[in-house]
Amino acid sequence: MEIAILLFPRLTALDAVGPYEVLRSLPDVTLRMVAASPGPQRTDHGALALVADTSIDDMPAPDVVVIPGGPGEVGVREDPRSLDWVRSVHRTSTWTTSVCTGSLVLGAAGLLEGRRATSHWTALDTLAGFGAEPTEERVVVDGKIVTAAGVSSGIDMALWLAAQLADEETARAIQLSIEYDPQPPFDAGSTAKASAALVDRLRRSSRFATG
Repeated sequence: MEIAILLFPRLTALDAVGPYEVLRSLPDVTLRMVAASPGPQRTDHGALALVADTSIDDMPAPDVVVIPGGPGEVGVREDPRSLDWVRSVHRTSTWTTSVCTGSLVLGAAGLLEGRRATSHWTALDTLAGFGAEPTEERVVVDGKIVTAAGVSSGIDMALWLAAQLADEETARAIQLSIEYDPQPPFDAGSTAKASAALVDRLRRSSRFATG
């Protein structure tokens, strides 16, 4: 089984690394970091780089595709070659997935028309502009497309995916091996839990803010 995680400049590191840490543990899997231009891809804050050792041209038919988000997804949305690759691999994939604003890439590729999908909560209006039916659910499955909400939700999505690709016991074992047992010090991880003032503050500072 081949899994491709798409990298690009100014991606959000955890969007890619979270799913990688889960999916790399599956049996009989070849997992590759791919990019339009292979090599180090600087993440959104610049201090960290992830390395893509494979060109998208050399990964024409992965079984699973993972598209992370981050500010750099705008460049992917504007790159016809990358969008053509996304459309092409989706035709034969078992699962086409995204984390955070990676779903906007799926939308730009025309894959979310009429489908339920999620993204980072600040990007849901933009997601709707691609014909998707946005929701703030943490992981959304619509056919063979799986979208995860913001950043950390990529781990949840990957664990769900691991259960589909192997079995639930394998997924549980991976969860235990990475000791994924979230107990955050603050109960402010979603718009339903955070204060209205905090939600407004982050919404206004978001790159998707209007006005």
